[in-house]
Amino acid sequence: MKIANETKVGILATVAIAVLFIGYSFLKGNDVFSSENIFYATYDRVDGLTESKPVLVNGYQIGRVQSLQLQQNGQILTAFKINKDYAIPKNTLARISSTDLLGSKAIVFELGNSQTYAKSGDTLNAGIQKNIMEQVEPIQKKAEALVAVLDSVLTSVNNTIDKSFQHDFKRSIESIANTLNNFEKITGKLDGIVGTQRTRLSNILVNVESITGNLKDNNEKISLVLGNMSQFSDHLAKANFVQTLDNANGAIADLQAVVESIHQGNGSIGKLLNDDQLYNNLNNASKNLDSLMLDLRERPGRYVHFSIFGHKNKD
Repeated sequence: MKIANETKVGILATVAIAVLFIGYSFLKGNDVFSSENIFYATYDRVDGLTESKPVLVNGYQIGRVQSLQLQQNGQILTAFKINKDYAIPKNTLARISSTDLLGSKAIVFELGNSQTYAKSGDTLNAGIQKNIMEQVEPIQKKAEALVAVLDSVLTSVNNTIDKSFQHDFKRSIESIANTLNNFEKITGKLDGIVGTQRTRLSNILVNVESITGNLKDNNEKISLVLGNMSQFSDHLAKANFVQTLDNANGAIADLQAVVESIHQGNGSIGKLLNDDQLYNNLNNASKNLDSLMLDLRERPGRYVHFSIFGHKNKD
């Protein structure tokens, strides 16, 4: 049997149309050969949600958005195709959520705890998750208010800090920097000194260790010396200091009595110190003796005579 060319072209066209329809449906997310349940939800707005967007449960896709239809009251009726293998509780919430930072949308099923399951054609509870910009907007407003407050504070600080204060502050910073530089130089010099005197420091430490070792070795002798000193101090404490003090007090009293007697003019020393006539007589005698010595030095012949041939009287 021979098939006409027109028939072949018709069959090929039909097959091509069928493949095109199936491919188009597949690209839209509609699986022609699978059986699925249809659920509905009504939203006030569906920003970014389109047909063929996935329906997710905990990040796992169980279906897709079939269609979006605008109602007369302004709401959008959305249909979902869900695989029949998954039972959906009747109080499940169908929420429009963002799947990435670019704003891509998807339907996320928050499964309820109801023991009754939704049937194909039922309408589920609808919800809309705030997008990232809506969540960031309050933070942005707070940040803008904070920036305004900081700006006013900085303006007040700039108005408060005059040029003299800025100059003093700059000088203070420079002084601190110079101090740190000097401190660094000092530490460098100390490092150099320690490096050059390392041998002496080692010897000093060795000597100190030797001294501590000797003290440790002579611990018994040191204890004995301290014991002797303690005994000596005990003997000093037991000495009769009271009698010695009494004797000293008696001697001081006798000395005070002698001084008092001299002051009253009793005895030779008292008279010598207190008798004005005796003082004057001694003073006159000293003057006469001084005159005699002067006359003797000037005219010794009046008092001393030497003669080789005999004595001769002279007026």
